[in-house]
Amino acid sequence: MSESPGCRSAVVAALHSDRGSGSVLALAAVCAIVTVATGGVAVVGAGAAHARAAMAADLAALAGADVASGRAGGVPCDVAQSIAQLNGAAMTDCDQNGTVVTVTTSTPYLAFASTASARAGPPGG
Repeated sequence: MSESPGCRSAVVAALHSDRGSGSVLALAAVCAIVTVATGGVAVVGAGAAHARAAMAADLAALAGADVASGRAGGVPCDVAQSIAQLNGAAMTDCDQNGTVVTVTTSTPYLAFASTASARAGPPGG
């Protein structure tokens, strides 16, 4: 069975045609935009988790320092832990040195944990 020369040239022309390439380019552009947007959402979420951990650490350290200085009653690290929990973080470390309290907190994000530390007390303390 032999092909006619006209049929063969039509097949070759169809294979080398640019017809439909715009659809492929548009699909590639949409995929690239979705990928960049997904990465952006992950980065922004990680930043928000760190901000929550930092806020909880700051507030917990301030509350602990208030207790350590005698302005409020209780045990400094116990008060700091309750303040951290109220702010959506878990306290992972607490250290009291006189009236200075250092607190480390963490908040979960995806499969990771974002941590932050804060120190509170009198100046030069």
